[in-house]
Amino acid sequence: MIKVENLRKEFKKTIKEPGVLGSFKSLFHPKSEKIVAVNDISFHVPEGEVLGFIGPNGAGKSTVIKMLTGILTPSSGSCTINGKNPTESRKSYVKEIGVVFGQRTQLWWDLPLRETYAVLKEMYEVPDDSYRKRMAFLNEVLDLDAFITSPVRTLSLGQRMRADIAASLLHSPKVLFLDEPTIGLDVVVKDNIRNAIDYINQQEKTTVILTTHDLADIELLAKRIVMIDKGSNVFDGTIPELKSKYGQIRELHFDTDTKDVCNVLAYREHFGFSDEDVKVETEGSMVKVRFNSSVVPVSDMLSYTLAKVNINDISVKDADIEEIIRRLYMQGV
Repeated sequence: MIKVENLRKEFKKTIKEPGVLGSFKSLFHPKSEKIVAVNDISFHVPEGEVLGFIGPNGAGKSTVIKMLTGILTPSSGSCTINGKNPTESRKSYVKEIGVVFGQRTQLWWDLPLRETYAVLKEMYEVPDDSYRKRMAFLNEVLDLDAFITSPVRTLSLGQRMRADIAASLLHSPKVLFLDEPTIGLDVVVKDNIRNAIDYINQQEKTTVILTTHDLADIELLAKRIVMIDKGSNVFDGTIPELKSKYGQIRELHFDTDTKDVCNVLAYREHFGFSDEDVKVETEGSMVKVRFNSSVVPVSDMLSYTLAKVNINDISVKDADIEEIIRRLYMQGV
């Protein structure tokens, strides 16, 4: 479905010397440097897969998405979606993709939502019968009826996001690009959006590229992630593979009445942990210890902790994906 091979994007940045003289020099004899935003990225996405596409700010995610949607032309390499090049045959290509940018809207601000969809229907040349069936389906999945007659400017953020997702799906695209679809939403609305995306993917086998900083979106929707940093691939695989390979972080939770527990335990001194490999947080009688189990096994941590402090209750959690990814970024894997 989606094939990205050695994708690269370079930009030229003009360098201006300081002061008025520098401005004149830049005007008549401009100097520039080459900025590599995306550096030989490759990945394939089969039909019907939900792919989590993640990375820190400035990693090149948005640039890749813009190339996949045809907004930018690659400097080198190639990307094809359903056999089509995004920068060629634009009119036929855009009919096969839907795009949602969490902080931007494709809806007409002063039009009632129903009229906005009618305009999009004509733009995408959706037949009348198909449009009626499609709107019935989207109303069922995204619960649009309560606000479909309201002007877009009056919608809440959660309503607008549901409306934007419906607009991107109006023409039954084969691929859906979602950029931060749950940004700024409360917990209940986030769950509704995630459930709708999952339902559409399951029912229609829509291929989804999901870019987000909310890692709960990734864990709940995607079975596979592609992680990039500084314009290059960092990891490509399933979430269980990520946890298996980099998931040595464990969390020890316990309830204790021991005073000054951090100094009593002194994990760093006793085990030789680095500052990055162990972190202790306390809140009242509750203590959370996040540690690298590849440095000290869970059994040793438990034995030492039980011997040093009075424990009322204790549990061990596996690493969560957010902590693993944070460490990968910091280590520059």
